[in-house]
Amino acid sequence: MSKAAVKTADINDVAQYLVTQEPYYRPVSHEVELYEAAYSVRMPVMLKGPTGCGKSRFVEHMAWKLKKPLITVACNEDMTASDLVGRYLLEANGTRWLDGPLTTAARIGAICYLDEIVEARQDTTVVIHPLTDHRRTLPLDKKGELLEAHPDFQMVI
Repeated sequence: MSKAAVKTADINDVAQYLVTQEPYYRPVSHEVELYEAAYSVRMPVMLKGPTGCGKSRFVEHMAWKLKKPLITVACNEDMTASDLVGRYLLEANGTRWLDGPLTTAARIGAICYLDEIVEARQDTTVVIHPLTDHRRTLPLDKKGELLEAHPDFQMVI
């Protein structure tokens, strides 16, 4: 595959995750400015509030405003680390690696929103730790790869 083909594939990957229409969001205080400050240094963000208070809408609005791709994962107690990171798939010609949403976000420089992270199992959430500190890496143990997050990647929980 040529470098031009790789660039086209990357652009297509990013384009499918862009929020193309402005989601309605009415700021309550200085949350937009605070989020922009956090994003400017790619600091992970934790949003707290009751169900239905607008956390997801706020993240969608900020992704649209910043023109960044957004990958949202609805976390639950059945979600495994492989659901987040990826897995090998068996095919007629052998096996193929399929990136999970967290890996995809780290590769393409998306905002990754792990919605309702408190519902996820602890053994699943452990995989996000190296992405949220100074390392900004994601170990893909099954592949033997240490993925360095794209400079635009940000984690939101």
